[in-house]
Order: sequence, then structure tokens, then C-alpha cells
Amino acid sequence: MPEPAAPIGVFDSGVGGLSVLAEVARLLPGESLLYVADCGHIPYGEKTPAFIRQRCRIVAEFFRAQGAKAMVLACNTATVAAVADLREQYPEWPLVGMEPAVKPAAAATRSGVVGVLATTGTLQSAKFAALLDRFANDVRVITQPCPGLVELIEAGDLDSPALRQLLRGYVEPLLAAGCDTLILGCTHYPFLKPLLAEMVPASVAIIDTGAAVARQLKRLLAERGLLAQGPAQPAQFWTSASPEHLRNILPLLWNKSDSVQSFGR
Repeated sequence: MPEPAAPIGVFDSGVGGLSVLAEVARLLPGESLLYVADCGHIPYGEKTPAFIRQRCRIVAEFFRAQGAKAMVLACNTATVAAVADLREQYPEWPLVGMEPAVKPAAAATRSGVVGVLATTGTLQSAKFAALLDRFANDVRVITQPCPGLVELIEAGDLDSPALRQLLRGYVEPLLAAGCDTLILGCTHYPFLKPLLAEMVPASVAIIDTGAAVARQLKRLLAERGLLAQGPAQPAQFWTSASPEHLRNILPLLWNKSDSVQSFGR
């Protein structure tokens, strides 16, 4: 049984999961955090489910070797492909995955039209289809795949003319169709909230699931008596691509330049 002071592992295919890491740090400031960015294999949306499951198992074993008391799959595509497999493999280990915010968006919409910005892999998944069947019977959901956004955010681009043009091209059809609620269905996209706020009317709700993931993590830890009292250790980061690149982008997306090491697995 791990100790309450043990760290929490957070994993994403790249830097998008830093948006979830920030929500976890905000809600659970006493927790020590480990983060693995599998940037050497991004984007996951183009990989097979079997490949993604293999990567997730490798990272899970790494976190367990580091003594992590829980794991957050801060990646929608990885959650769809691997969370069931991981829960079967580690039944006693708290695991939290991502889920597009269909339920709160369906409750929030006034026009009855909800837009979803997500990766192609998420939108094509059976899990997403099941969420629509379960929570979106009374609303019209318009899905918008967003190829290219993840790669630009991974490069540290949050505001270039090219990014603005790409994002506007994805958002404008949703607004034209009457969407008054937008779901950010990828953990990279919350970093574009300032830009989205310029592009959409103030009446349009922008919903992501990072805060809900942090609340679910807190609940699972509390059930097991594993909430840390602090003080937290500085966050530690690993990447399967260039550590130098992650060091350069961390101040932009995390506001701290903590330890970055190579994840050569």
C-alpha cells in the first residue's frame, strides 16, 4: 500500500496534459507530481490502439517503479485506447482518464446545439459515440476534427497567424450552425482558451474536463486515505523526445521550469 506522501503520475502523448496537471496542482497543492510526455510518438491520433496500449503500459510501469500512488491518463486518445486495459492490469491502483464533457455541455446549452473540437481519433471512438447516445439525446452535437492544432501547440505556438487561421476555420462553422457551447475534446486545447475567447461571443460556453478529472482524482485518493498533507516536492518531468524542447516550452505552459529528464523507453 503506497503512502499518502507518494507522488501522482500524469501522462500524455505530449504537452497537452499540462493543462490537466495544472488543475490537479490547483485542487491538490500538497501532492507531488510526476509527468511523462510521450512527445517522441506524437500524435497518438495516427497510431493504432495496440501501439497506444503498449505505450501506456510502459509509462504505467515506470510510474509504479517511481512509487506513484495513482495515475492520470491526461489524454483523450490514450484513455479511449488504454484505460480499460490498464484498469484490468492494475485493479487496485487509482486510475483516472479523460472524457469529453458531453454531459455538462448538454446541460449548459440553451440553443440545443453543442460543438465539439477534438482529434479525429477521439471523434471516431466508440466511447465518444456512447457518450453521445447517453447524454446528448435532446441536443444536436456537431463534431469538428482539428488536424494540425496539436502539432502547433507542441511547438509552443499559441498565437501565430497560422494558428489563428486554422482555429478560426474550425470554430466558425460551429458558430454558424448555432452552437452556444463548445467542448474542448483534447487536453491540448485549453491552452487556446484566450484565443477562443477572442473568436467566440461571450455568451458561448467553453467547456473542458481538466477540473473534473482533478476532482475525480481527489475523490479516489480520499476513499483510500491517500491524500497528501504536503509540502509537495517540485514537479518532475520526462519526455521521449528532446528534454531541451520540453524545458523551453514549460515556462509557456506550466510557468515553472522544473526538472526535465529523458524517457528513453
